[in-house]
Amino acid sequence: MKDSREIDLVAIAYDAMERYGFDPEFPETVIREVENLSEETIRGGQSDVLDLRGLLWSSVDNFDSLDLDQIEYCEEGTDGEVHVKVAIADVDFFVRKGMHTDRHAAHNGTSVYLGIVTFPMLPDDLSRDISSLLPGKERRAIVMEYTVFSDGSMSRGEIYRALVSNKAKLVYEETGDWLEGRGPMPAVIEKTPGLEKQVRLQVETSQRLRRHRMERGALDLETLEAETVVEDGQVRDLVIQRPNLARQLIEEFMVAANQTMVNRLESAGLPMIQRIVRVPRNWEGIVETAREYGEHLPKKPNCKALSAFLDRRRAADYERFPDLSLTIVKLMGPGEYAAFVPGDVPIGHFALAIMDYTHSTAPNRRYVDVVNQRILKSILDGRDSPYETAELDSLSYWLTGREKASQKAERFMRKAAAAVLLKDRIGDVFDGIVTGASDKGTYARLIAPPAEGRIMRGEHGLKVGQKVRLRLTKTDPYNGFIDLDCIGRT
Repeated sequence: MKDSREIDLVAIAYDAMERYGFDPEFPETVIREVENLSEETIRGGQSDVLDLRGLLWSSVDNFDSLDLDQIEYCEEGTDGEVHVKVAIADVDFFVRKGMHTDRHAAHNGTSVYLGIVTFPMLPDDLSRDISSLLPGKERRAIVMEYTVFSDGSMSRGEIYRALVSNKAKLVYEETGDWLEGRGPMPAVIEKTPGLEKQVRLQVETSQRLRRHRMERGALDLETLEAETVVEDGQVRDLVIQRPNLARQLIEEFMVAANQTMVNRLESAGLPMIQRIVRVPRNWEGIVETAREYGEHLPKKPNCKALSAFLDRRRAADYERFPDLSLTIVKLMGPGEYAAFVPGDVPIGHFALAIMDYTHSTAPNRRYVDVVNQRILKSILDGRDSPYETAELDSLSYWLTGREKASQKAERFMRKAAAAVLLKDRIGDVFDGIVTGASDKGTYARLIAPPAEGRIMRGEHGLKVGQKVRLRLTKTDPYNGFIDLDCIGRT
């Protein structure tokens, strides 16, 4: 086997992109088209663009993210309510339907984050520059308004065009550590007048929304995703992204913004693409899983009962909860995109416990968000929708497949990176937890580093969530394999 320094993970990533049906490079037609786009056009165009550059907007994202899709701002009302504004990058302002750039984005469907390298849906000159809501830059945006009341319920407000300017880019980890008392105040908050109060108001508002969602039966799942730490082109570590108040802030604000968008499209009577999670077909499997923990779930799917079960298991055994979450996610089935015509019976989103939902808050990264943005803008302009229902049907099917393909590519590259990290540790013994046990094989996750592999020997009788001692026997970065022997169990 090659020395780890000779393993070209970038080449493996490009191969993975092609294997899963993506175009990893932008064609010359797209590059030339984007070169002709100008930041100077941002102030031109429609007369209905509000000037909101003076508001104390901020974003929260990963430390290295430059493709910033959304910024947020809150104002306190007179009766305890909070008025929220979420500004979304106006990608359609630059990428019109039918352009070469648009067709390439539609083909790939999404940005693909492979750890060692990122393959953006749109060229960097767009998604990391003129269509990104970067700090200190004037940008075109679609602003969604909604009001959050003291009990966490909300009323949906207006959606309109605006000029905005991000005043501060915050980072999930350091902002979360500060909010939860584990770290100092981020420097950008300390030096920006009013930002501490603004962020704390946003957090308090997001927790209102979160509590209300959970009371309605939304599922509070927590799966583990290992992020590859790369330095000087080498894999140095795998780290787990843990939920924190900063991540929850963005999650809750975007869920509410997406509900505001779908409400606006529905009220106009226009077909759209919705995000759905069907009622679990394998509810019996979920009931059986609960029974293994001594719990009872009703015979028919019930999100409130499942939510309560998950809450009890998190409190009882937090260490194993991510693996239970993963089991439930697999049994529920994946999210999908589906064309929806107002008046039809909605399929709904079982995990969020709501009937109408969409994706619209990440147009630099997801093509479905661009589609819904265009439909919204046709309403603002009093034009016919640029999409017929048949085209939305076709796009929904294609983009669901692109999402699944991107997830497969990302999982493969996490395994490849983990195999590189562990290559020189053949024979070492690790603590681990069984993450999967079926006819297809038995899998376990090492505690540190959090890499997953297949148990090749000693796997008989193991159950998901069981703690084990594992010996590393083989790694294969090119195929994303890590082989383990179980040498002890508890």
